[in-house]
Amino acid sequence: MANVAPEVFATESADTFVEAGHGGAPTHSEPELFGLAPFQIVSVAMFVLLLIAFFGAKVHKSIGSGLDGKIAAIKEQLDEAKQLRAEAETLRQEYADKIAGAEKDAEAMLANAQHEADALLEKAEADSKAMVERRKRMAEDKISAAEREAVEDVRNRAVNAATAASRKLIAEKHDAEADKALADKVIAGI
Repeated sequence: MANVAPEVFATESADTFVEAGHGGAPTHSEPELFGLAPFQIVSVAMFVLLLIAFFGAKVHKSIGSGLDGKIAAIKEQLDEAKQLRAEAETLRQEYADKIAGAEKDAEAMLANAQHEADALLEKAEADSKAMVERRKRMAEDKISAAEREAVEDVRNRAVNAATAASRKLIAEKHDAEADKALADKVIAGI
């Protein structure tokens, strides 16, 4: 296998740009403008465009000021976020303290309510004992009053019965002569 150069097929329009290269092999040449290759022309055009953009229109200043404005806005937002976080932490701590205080207050209220309930129970027991004692005394007073009334009633009935019996006996056994003798005896004793 010998070194054989690859065969190149060219069209008619491409023949005008073909030159003889090493060893008589044809080479392809690219179009040039002011002696520059197309990639060099594009590079020069971009460089000129950037120079115009940065120095002619002062875009770099507007870009810089825009970036500075964004940085300032971001810093402001960060400061505001720090301030809001600090306020949120303060509020959280405040509410945690309030919750702890509320729990202590609830425990104190529960203990106070238990103490008041115990005191009310003791008072109710004392009041009920006093009421029972009072009612017992009232019942005893009523019983003794009823006894006195019954004794008095019995006495009155006994007196009435004795009086009635005396009258009957006197009426049966005393006559006018006995009355006269009794009257004389009473007068003589005076």
